[in-house]
Amino acid sequence: MAKNTSLYFRIVEGRNLPAKDSGTSDPYCIVKVDNEVVATATVWKNLNPFWGEEYTLHLPMGFHSLSFHVMDEDTIHDDVIGKITLTKEAIGAQAKLDCWLNLTKVDPDEEVQGEIHLGLELLKDTEKISLRCQVIEADLAPRDISGTSDPFTRVIFNNHSAETSIIKKTRFPHWGETLELELDPEELREEEGTVTVQVWDWDMVGKNDFLGKVTPQLEGWFRLLPLGNNEVDAG
Repeated sequence: MAKNTSLYFRIVEGRNLPAKDSGTSDPYCIVKVDNEVVATATVWKNLNPFWGEEYTLHLPMGFHSLSFHVMDEDTIHDDVIGKITLTKEAIGAQAKLDCWLNLTKVDPDEEVQGEIHLGLELLKDTEKISLRCQVIEADLAPRDISGTSDPFTRVIFNNHSAETSIIKKTRFPHWGETLELELDPEELREEEGTVTVQVWDWDMVGKNDFLGKVTPQLEGWFRLLPLGNNEVDAG
C-alpha cells in the first residue's frame, strides 16, 4: 500500500438490527482507523437505519485495521450493537467493496483501547531503589458518541502504586508527569515482579471505568490492552 493513501467510503444503511431499548434502537456508526474516529448521525428509533453518509479518511502507512462499530445511543451509556473489522491486507487486496456485511458481536473490554507514551527507569543509590515512570501522553479509543473521558493513569509494581492527575473531558490526555515507586531490594530478586500501567476513566458518582492496560518495557508508545477479566477499580 502506498505511503500516503486515502480511503473513500460510504455508510449506506443497516437492516435487522437488534433492539436495545424497549423494542427499538437509536443506531449510529463509529468508523475507526486505529484511533482516528468519525461518527455518523444517529437514526432515532429504527432497526433498519439509512445513513447515506460519505467520508474520506487518510490511512497512515503503519495502520493496523479499519473498523465500523454500530452503536445504540443512550442517555447515560451507549450500547455496542456490533462491528465489522477490515485488516490492512484485506483493504489492499481489493480496489472496491460494495456489499452487505454481517455485524459481529463485540465486548468493548476486549478491544484494543488506544496507545500510551511511557518511559521507565530503575534508579539505584546507596540509600534506596526507585522505579521511575514517565507518563507522557495517550491516544485513547472512544467509549461512546461523546468521544471523551476523564482519564488518569495508575502505575503498579507488586504492592506499590502511584497515580497521575485526572485530565477532564479528553481522548488525548497529556500528563507529562513522573511517578516514582520506592522498592525493597528483595523485590527485584523476585522473577514475578511486573510493572503494570492502567488507564482509568474517573467517575465522580459511580465506579471508575477501565480504559486499558499495558506491561511496558523501557520507553515508547504502547498499545493499551483489554482487561482479560472483570477487574474493578479498587481505588
